This record gives sequence, C-alpha cells and structure tokens, in this order.
Amino acid sequence: MKKTILITLTLVTTFCLGFTFKSIITKNNDNKMKKVTGIGGVFFKCKDPKATTEWYQKHLGLDTNPYGATFEWYESPDSTKKAQTQWTPFAENSKYFDKDFMINYRVENLEALVDELKKEGVTIVDKIETFDYGKFVHILDGEGNKVQLWEAVD
Repeated sequence: MKKTILITLTLVTTFCLGFTFKSIITKNNDNKMKKVTGIGGVFFKCKDPKATTEWYQKHLGLDTNPYGATFEWYESPDSTKKAQTQWTPFAENSKYFDKDFMINYRVENLEALVDELKKEGVTIVDKIETFDYGKFVHILDGEGNKVQLWEAVD
C-alpha cells in the first residue's frame, strides 16, 4: 500500500512539476524580446553615389538628402510613433560592407540582443557604437554576409 501511494505521489509531483516548467517556458517564449522591428536601411554600392542619388531623385522622385533618402513610416497603424528607413548609395570601393548590398535592421534593446546573439554563437563583427541617432553594431549572418543592427533614437 505504501509503495502504491509513493508511486502515485511521485507521478502526481512529476506531472505538476512538468506542467509548471512548461508554463514557465511558454510564458518566457510569449514575452521573448523582439529582435527585428523593421528595415532600418538599404545600402548598395555604385560607381557614382552622387549621380545615382540625383538619378533616383529626378526619375523616381525620391526626396533625397546628403545621405541618400529617408522614408518615414509609423510603427503600427494606430501609432503616433514615427520610424524611418534609410536608402543610401555607397561608392563601389567602399569598405563599409563587403558585398554589393547591406541591410540594416531596426531592433529594440541592442545591448541585450547582442548578449543573446553571442550566446547563440553569432559572430559580432565590432563593438556597439553610439551616435545621436542611435546605436549600431555589425554581425555576420549564417553565410557570412555583413548585417547592420540599429537601435534608433526616435
């Protein structure tokens, strides 16, 4: 009789602990930190960035500035919080990125994200840099492409 009660209590305890553990894990996954909130920029190499910017302004109507063009948008349909995506041509010999294109992803809480990426074995190319308009860091994706992460100051 004692053996049956002990086995029953052990099974009930194991079930309850398993259920509790699953609930904790599920809750943590539901509240998991956002990694990417949008495209922060599209950067590409070309022979003459100034002429390319002027071409896009003239022929496609981009509202250009010294850095290319900035597209403003809202974070959600009911939001008053503006965000932006930067479009920028770079000189074809630029060393800022290796391939012909580089994508910049908007993220929240860059420091926490970099810590998480390090734990996941992602290559962090440089240290986080801070400017008036946000924090930046470069990582490598699974194929070795340089990707820029940006926590904007909006």
